[in-house]
Amino acid sequence: MRIQGHGTVRERQKKRRLRGFDLHQVGDAHGLIGVDEAGRGALAGPVVAGAVLINRTFLESNWCRRYACEINDSKQLTAADRTRLYERMDWLMREHRILFAPGLASVEEIGTENILGATQLAMGRAVAAALAIGQIQLHPPDPLFTYQQPVQLHPGECITDWLLLVDGKPMRGLGFAHRAIVEGDAKSLVIAMASIVAKVTRDRLMEALEVEAPGFSFARHKGYATHAHREALLALGPSPHHRRLFITTFLSGKASDTDQTLFDFVEADAEAHLDEPDVTGAVAEAKLPPEEPLPLTRKTAAVPVAAGAKPGAVP
Repeated sequence: MRIQGHGTVRERQKKRRLRGFDLHQVGDAHGLIGVDEAGRGALAGPVVAGAVLINRTFLESNWCRRYACEINDSKQLTAADRTRLYERMDWLMREHRILFAPGLASVEEIGTENILGATQLAMGRAVAAALAIGQIQLHPPDPLFTYQQPVQLHPGECITDWLLLVDGKPMRGLGFAHRAIVEGDAKSLVIAMASIVAKVTRDRLMEALEVEAPGFSFARHKGYATHAHREALLALGPSPHHRRLFITTFLSGKASDTDQTLFDFVEADAEAHLDEPDVTGAVAEAKLPPEEPLPLTRKTAAVPVAAGAKPGAVP
């Protein structure tokens, strides 16, 4: 059974489970911080992470009950749907109902830190930037220094009030206490939202890079290992935006991992990100319902992401 504009009943029920999963995860916490990345297996461009903060009030809001079923892992959405949902999330942030921010690690950092270390850098920067936007403290007040003038924080004003969920396996170098959720972008609403932030941000960056490196069609394949990208590499050689280790492995065909070659890794990632699925159950654009703002902590201006910031350091 298919409902016009909403996909099959089974699809809608599966997406609703993302919100139910988060309601179960939040427990006694003030809210959740979801983190995911995009571009980990690409041959070119930075790796980008997204961090999204939602509180219990948002999870229980009418907006979330009505529209959460549209949100899914970014790889399961078309580019048009990702952009539409990103714009809705941007509206929610302007209304102070959620917070989100991207973070990135450069091609140079991928070369020096390896892809795992660079991914952790990007995730840490995304979390730090989102916390800075909400003026959320990284540590509770230390009584040793505040005993004369005690600092009273409201719920949600310290990171200890939040539960951080990261897609995939535990990240030892992340710099923040977290709970790892394997295939979290398909299970958790807040991680799926983070995957959209990461994917849309990186796609826009790669479209801009096409001007600096014509001939590689970055705007089309976003730096992944498609056939056209491989042919361009063989014809033109790598650009400054290509990951040298990845390209060396690609050209030599040597294995870099005991379980799979790096070439297999980037090839699989290309298939997951480039070929846009024909998602026929997308919901048509609807007018956003009027609701009173549900502030997370306090109203603040957006803070730009500092690419060179260290995880845990507020810009």
